Amino acid sequence: MGVETGRIARNCERAVVTAYQELRDVGTGDMSAFHACTTLYRIHHPEASLNEARRLVSEWIDHHVVRRDQGPTAGCLCD
Repeated sequence: MGVETGRIARNCERAVVTAYQELRDVGTGDMSAFHACTTLYRIHHPEASLNEARRLVSEWIDHHVVRRDQGPTAGCLCD
């Protein structure tokens, strides 16, 4: 069962979490889904370095998917 992404305020964060969950749901491996989501983040934020994208994507997946935390996350400053 997936995380309710409607409560995620940032468009890029919601897109990353939704994409990760949907990729995993259809059998995509964890690292392949992670790499795809890192690429997706960088489409939203082309100014971000690869390391920054990896850090944020891993934090968001851990926060929303692994720990199922309901609180806000640190991250980018976009809407």
